[in-house]
Amino acid sequence: MSQNPHGTVTGNRGLQLEEPLIFEQGVAGRTGVDLPAAPQVKSRLGKAARKGTIGLPGLSEPQAIRHYTRLSQKNFAIDAGMYPLGSCTMKHNPRLNEKMVRLPGLADLHPMQPQSTVQGALALIDTLAHWLKTLTGMPAVAMSPAAGAQGELCGVMAIKAAHEAKGDHGRKVILVPESAHGTNPATAAACGYSVESIPANERGRVDLDALKAKLGPHVAGIMITNPNTCGLFENDIVEIGKAVHAAGGYFYCDGANFNAIVGRVRPGDLGIDCMHINLHKTFSTPHGGGGPGSGPVVLSAALAPYAPVPFVVHGPDGFKLVEEEAGEAAKAFGRLKGFHGQMGMFVRALTYMMSHGSDGMRQASEDAVLNANYIQARLGDIMTAPFPGPCMHEALFDDRFLNGSGVSTLDMAKALIDEGFHPMTMYFPLVVHGAFLIEPTESEHKATLDQFIAVMRSLVERIKKGDTQFLHDAPKLTPRRRLDETLAARKPVLRWRPAAPERQAAE
Repeated sequence: MSQNPHGTVTGNRGLQLEEPLIFEQGVAGRTGVDLPAAPQVKSRLGKAARKGTIGLPGLSEPQAIRHYTRLSQKNFAIDAGMYPLGSCTMKHNPRLNEKMVRLPGLADLHPMQPQSTVQGALALIDTLAHWLKTLTGMPAVAMSPAAGAQGELCGVMAIKAAHEAKGDHGRKVILVPESAHGTNPATAAACGYSVESIPANERGRVDLDALKAKLGPHVAGIMITNPNTCGLFENDIVEIGKAVHAAGGYFYCDGANFNAIVGRVRPGDLGIDCMHINLHKTFSTPHGGGGPGSGPVVLSAALAPYAPVPFVVHGPDGFKLVEEEAGEAAKAFGRLKGFHGQMGMFVRALTYMMSHGSDGMRQASEDAVLNANYIQARLGDIMTAPFPGPCMHEALFDDRFLNGSGVSTLDMAKALIDEGFHPMTMYFPLVVHGAFLIEPTESEHKATLDQFIAVMRSLVERIKKGDTQFLHDAPKLTPRRRLDETLAARKPVLRWRPAAPERQAAE
């Protein structure tokens, strides 16, 4: 064996172990279990019979365990360090939640059990629904949406159903701010609406005059995130709601940033007609690949009749699920997904709510805003903010402070990886050039924030001194260096194939 670029024979760097892909490790016939030989039977597959191997790697048990353990060690996680992803709210997931969701009677439920045998589960869903309605000041909630994007779909479908029930078929437009999450216009388009964009004013909020100029009998509603994707509270939110309602439209609010206002602001008091709530962002259930997500949708009295089935109600014999579009659900727009919602996420979210109480959730929101403003204040003298004044749950900077340095937002993010931090959200929202969107959440201690701030300040100071090559080279300390991400996105290699033999390759 010859030495590799790391200077070691193995490719390992101390305890950072290098290994080939699992398929490259595999050897035909190797296995971690002993199975009796399969009986010889006459194949009935005919021409459909497999002509080659199945393609699975042959591994011993220790090989398999070590492979997946090493993969887990390469994965950055909220349990390992700070996740300052703006607009994502990557907060701590308390282990109490996991203990509760694994309780017998919850962990082993089946969605097709008779309702009489799952009264406790239905009571839990009903209790969680009560908490969500109380926190938002809304009279109804649809619990079944599987995640935030499907929650958006639920809200817009309810808006569409309400207009159609009134015979108002001329409303073909949904208004969406420039800074909206990309799922907002996609959801509107999926429901058959065309999308018109609303510009932001110099303060990073919706331009109220531009909004009012677009309203009319052709507008079905508006989709606004509040606090918005720039990390700012929409101060004109009540006036926006009144204007939209006066024009005959409905007000959808993207609840992705609800973590910033829980216990402080009730969306129902702002004139909002529907809002999805990311349980995985606001109420500490696992996020992203650790999901699944869950996106209940709270609804105003005007939209409540159109909520999708199923939903839980109190009956003479206890709780029951309304699953048919009849009776009290006669106006329901239909069913969004199979079964009744993400039960595991419901258990985790309710555990978080009940362990914190209303005062604890209020403090979490206040601490999230405090942490973001602390970062904004400590970095504001060396980085440039696009909008004046304090922020809400996330601090937003642009790349003007990098002008003339040859360093990009991407370079800064790659250097953070070498420092042990997951990078913040980059280049989003699109209305801010070279954006750095930093959301520390309430979970992070001041000491962690100070360390993050110290790293950012150090990077900027080196840039100002002209010491920039290390940023272009970063990351240097990761198992893999900087990759061609554009090529990977446009031409992804989704399947490993063995290299061709040298003689065959030469031919």
